[in-house]
Amino acid sequence: MIQVRYSSSPHGVETAPAAGLRDDFLVPDLFEAGEVHGLYTHDDRLVVGGAVPGDEQLALPAWEDVIGSATHLERRELGVVNVGAAGHVLVDGEKFELEHLDGLYVGRGSDVVFAGADAAFYFVSAPAHATYPSTALSHAVVEPVSLGAPESANERNLYRYAWGQELQTAALQFGVTVIADGSVWNTFPPHLHDRRTEVYCYVDLAPQDRVFHFMGQPGATRHLVVADRQAVISPPWSIHSGAGTGSYAFIWAMTGENNCYTDLAAVAVEDL
Repeated sequence: MIQVRYSSSPHGVETAPAAGLRDDFLVPDLFEAGEVHGLYTHDDRLVVGGAVPGDEQLALPAWEDVIGSATHLERRELGVVNVGAAGHVLVDGEKFELEHLDGLYVGRGSDVVFAGADAAFYFVSAPAHATYPSTALSHAVVEPVSLGAPESANERNLYRYAWGQELQTAALQFGVTVIADGSVWNTFPPHLHDRRTEVYCYVDLAPQDRVFHFMGQPGATRHLVVADRQAVISPPWSIHSGAGTGSYAFIWAMTGENNCYTDLAAVAVEDL
């Protein structure tokens, strides 16, 4: 099954009730055993989804009535991150083994099948104008970028899987950020990137923990309370930052006008 979300105005967010914010921006139900669930947002035409194969193999659905093509990747490229135990992804019959938090880039035009009894795959697809080779992205091999500091409670490691350098993509960028033990904040101080839409998927939270995800325009922010394996859509006009009640990681993915990773505008704390 796939949901569809339409673009929203920043002015409507300022006065929306909490339930309305969740309906427009929170993606809560991507992971269900034996199924593939997805969401299509009109913001930069991103698709986010989850596949939990169990004892079966699950093909990436075309969702032709929404995407408008005979196969999902006919005009799209794909990023995958395994948020469960070990599993594998078949790309045109080639097997890619993925451990926890390992990533995979899949080029335009491929057929994709998910497998692994205890695996759970988060994926993001975006329109692509060109075809590039599918590439495995090991979490253990990617060199992280260290950000933040313990004294500001925002120490974290940023793992850039596809970010406009080294690995070529048409426009899709994605990776994983892991918050250090004792820190709570992600992407703080925050920023904006007016030419790209981003989605966060929060993972590795304990059942009792939550992330308070802040969104909206600077000076008019709102928040969403997010549980494990739930995602948040961040339109180009919105900041995207959060604080957790326990340890966690998140998968970030974005696409839009360009794939320059540093195409962003910092927001000072005093401007929030």
